[in-house]
Parts: sequence; structure tokens; C-alpha cells
Amino acid sequence: MEKINIRAWDGKFNFIYSEAFWRRLTPYLFLLPALFILGLTVFLPALQAFYLSFTRYDLIGTPEWIGWDNFRKLMGDRIFWKTLGNTLLYLVGVVPILVVAPLGLAILVNRQIRGINWFRAAFYTPVVISIVVAGIAWKFIYAENGLLNQLLKLLGLESIGWLTSPQWAIFSVMAVTIWKGLGYYMVIYLAGLQSISAELYEAAAIDGSDGLVKHWDITVPLMRPYLVLVAVISAISATKVFEEVYIMTQGQPNNSSKTVVYYLYEQAFKDFQISYGCTIGLVLFLAILGLSLLNLKLLPGQATAQKI
Repeated sequence: MEKINIRAWDGKFNFIYSEAFWRRLTPYLFLLPALFILGLTVFLPALQAFYLSFTRYDLIGTPEWIGWDNFRKLMGDRIFWKTLGNTLLYLVGVVPILVVAPLGLAILVNRQIRGINWFRAAFYTPVVISIVVAGIAWKFIYAENGLLNQLLKLLGLESIGWLTSPQWAIFSVMAVTIWKGLGYYMVIYLAGLQSISAELYEAAAIDGSDGLVKHWDITVPLMRPYLVLVAVISAISATKVFEEVYIMTQGQPNNSSKTVVYYLYEQAFKDFQISYGCTIGLVLFLAILGLSLLNLKLLPGQATAQKI
């Protein structure tokens, strides 16, 4: 029988007793509780939802495996395609404004003048207001006898069904999303603007660039990482929009303001078609994953951001 060299075997694990090993391992030990909670509350439900998307399940009985039937149903679901179109319209209507307008606000408040902090706080106030409170307040503003229609009457114009007209409902909801997001993205841009050296603007002024020209020549190129970041974040947020729709229109009238996420909610929690809701969620997840990968591809690395 071959003899085992105990000393040689024990020597292979001497690194366990080294200080360097425990120094490297300690951060991961601190992360374990968070990873456990994350796995229990995020990854495990996500895997379960992935499984349920291939089953027939309505909270009664046990899930029945049906393969790709839910996806075939989704491809022929006219309401889903309608909500997908509304979501794309939301992207096209909201994202460009939330990329450009906050940059303009950030440039305006990025000045060392008396009282400028009050303006910064005023622009940021909508961000800290609860979306529930904001949504209810805007419902009163959009009401038939609300503030906007009263202003139209004063101007001699007809009232508009801001939330009851198929032509206006989704745009009225978009306006609230934009109002809520302006201050948030302004702060992101403001952080980038304050990292740009004032000497660059002074040099541009000597060369004859001033006003909007200097911002086009200097600010926009140097703010590119922030522009891409805001574009991707606002696109993901617009894709997942739910609260505004739920509070203000609930997707009506005639599904004209219904988004994919709200349709998912209806299927899963109103009609109790859990598996079909999971299928919609999986498609939405793939779309958001694509936007996230686009972010990683377009957004320059930390080294570029640090140079700014």
C-alpha cells in the first residue's frame, strides 16, 4: 500500500493560515449576507418567473408545462403589440427631452451667483415628491375643470380631455414623467459640468468662442459620458414606466396610454394569468438587458471619465 506523505499534503493548504489569504477573503465574507438576501429576493424569484413563463399557472393548482405556447400567444396578442407601440412612443417622446433639457438647466444653474442654490433646489423638488402625490395632483390639473382647461377657457379655447382623450392621454402622462425627471438628470449633468476646468472656457473665449458656441465646442464633447449615461437610464426608466399610468389613466381610454409594464400588471394581478404575465416580464427583461448592454458598449470607461 502506498504511503501518504502527511507533511506534503498538509503543506498544500498552508496558504489558509497566511494573512494575505484572509485579507483577500474578508471582503467577500462581509458581502455574503447581502448576496444571500439578493439571491433570496431577486435571483430566486427571477428563476421562478422564468420557469413559470413556460407553464400554465393561474394561482389555482400546480403549474402545467406548455412549452412555447405563452410566447405564441404573445405574438398574436393585439393588446400586447398596442402596449409595445405605446412604450416605444414613450421612449421617443420622453428620452430626447430628458437628455437635452436637463443639460440646459445644469448649464444655467452652474454659476457662482447669489441665490443660485435656491434655483437648484426648486428644479430638484419634483424628484423628492412622491409619485403618488404628484400623480394625484396632476390628475386635478388635467381634470375637465382643472387648471389647464381653465387657462384654455381664459384664452377663448376649447377644453381638452387631457386624460380622457385617446389622442392626449399618453402625452399627458409623458409630461409628468418629464417633470419628475428633469431635476434628477440635471444633478447628474451638474456633477459633470463642475469637473470641467474653467480654463478651457477662458481659452475658448480668447479664440472667439462664446455663448452657445463654447458649450457646443467644449461642454457637449466633454459631457459625452454623462449624455450616454442619462440616455440609457432614462430609456430604461421609460421602458419600465408604471406608476404614472396606474395613478392617472390605468391605461385608458381604449388602451391608448397602456404600457407593457401596466399590461403585465393587469395579466398577472387582475386576471391572475401569472404565467402569461411572467412571459411578458421575460420579454421586457430581455429588452432592458439589451439597453444595459448598449450602455456598457457606448459609455466610456472610468479612465475617460476621470480625464474629464
